[in-house]
Amino acid sequence: MLILALILIPILGALLVFALGQNQLRSKQLALAVALVELVVFGLVFKEFSTTGNLLLQKDWLPDFGISFKFSIDGISVLLLALSTVLVPLVILSTFKVAYEKSNLLYALILLTEAALVGVFMAGDLFLFYFFFEIALVPVYFLGLIWGGANAAKATFKMLAYTIFGSLLMLVGLVYLYSKGQTADMEALKASMAFIPSNVQGILFSLFMLAFAIKMPIFPFHTWQADAYSESSTPATMLLAGLLSKMGVYGLIRIALPLAPMGAAEMGHMVMVLGVIGLIYGSIIAVKQDNLKRLIAYSSFAHMGLMAAAIFSGTLEGAQGAVFQMLAHGLNAIGLFFVVKIIAERTGGRSLSALGGLSQDAPWLSVSFMIILLGSVALPLTNGFVGEFLMLKGVFDHSKLLGIISGISIILGAVYLLRLFQKTMFGEKQNADVVIADVSGTEAVVLFVISALVILMGVFPNCILEISEPASQQLLDYMAQF
Repeated sequence: MLILALILIPILGALLVFALGQNQLRSKQLALAVALVELVVFGLVFKEFSTTGNLLLQKDWLPDFGISFKFSIDGISVLLLALSTVLVPLVILSTFKVAYEKSNLLYALILLTEAALVGVFMAGDLFLFYFFFEIALVPVYFLGLIWGGANAAKATFKMLAYTIFGSLLMLVGLVYLYSKGQTADMEALKASMAFIPSNVQGILFSLFMLAFAIKMPIFPFHTWQADAYSESSTPATMLLAGLLSKMGVYGLIRIALPLAPMGAAEMGHMVMVLGVIGLIYGSIIAVKQDNLKRLIAYSSFAHMGLMAAAIFSGTLEGAQGAVFQMLAHGLNAIGLFFVVKIIAERTGGRSLSALGGLSQDAPWLSVSFMIILLGSVALPLTNGFVGEFLMLKGVFDHSKLLGIISGISIILGAVYLLRLFQKTMFGEKQNADVVIADVSGTEAVVLFVISALVILMGVFPNCILEISEPASQQLLDYMAQF
């Protein structure tokens, strides 16, 4: 029942928040309370997982057709559930100092997004996975459209068109698998993979890969991302970068590799090449950006490319690194976009060339920004270092050339992120008479929690790696059969 509660709590909470009407304070408080209850329930689920191992909840839906309500939790999915249930309260808390119109609708959409994310990360049935995968996009689309910038309608529609196109391709592959196996159970379908010809698996893998490559995104399916991230409202951008992009990475692990293993074996190196191209390309574009949001958007795109390359390296280090980096990147991306939101609200703009000297008036903002930024740079003893080191090792073990090229991203990442910090926090203030307020209240709480997690994950990485290792090794052992 706890597994089911993880989905039902944010759905029921969203309905309650929406029913409150236009009361700003009550909407915020109730939404935060629901998200915290969800976090507590996840804590109980994690306790049970730690005691018994993998968790499973399965109820027949259409038994004659082999379709059921199946939810399962292993070492990879439990970490992504942790990411979702920790970050959503932070996203809600980050909005407390902003008066949004239709606030009840905004917080209801955030909670519905959480419900869909939880569904994706627990789904053990093909069509259940597809349902939540699609539903997750809907509330974020409206979050970006209704509270976004001047060009939000165009940017969010482009995002919607891209992702729906990819999802439809995935649905074609899922329906084919169902027709061959006469079941939608993901684990049961693995047994039939040996009987599906390699050329057919190649087509299946292409269909799955396109859907997840667009969702992440990776090169060359990324053209929607920068506009959507920069024009969407900050809560939508935080959810897109911190959580929804991880559905694409998770889809590779849960769908593309195990349900088209021969196709993955044949085309995996090509995906690695595209991932490394995106890694370098995104980093170079980020160096040239003047808009704060677009800079972080291209940084996020670059990180996605390395995750894709690491997953297809066929090494335990690569798989473990990608899982760890999903958590680290989700945390860092939300932190960076929140800092950009604070800077834009304090200064009235997001242009690097118009900023400077903010640390003089806002030392706590400066310190928090530096900690989160160093996590993104992958400084040792921060969360970004562990995942990036393991991913680079995995890619290098697969291909020394790709590993060396990927390593260049460390230098590029330091260039554009340290430039970002220097241009905003140091130098002379553009207007010496204007005093920028430092972070306080809920802003300080959000930044403190994120900064603390950046350090704790870097100092105690084994707490996470030990959880994901059995599931990662199981996936590699299964792929080795093909």
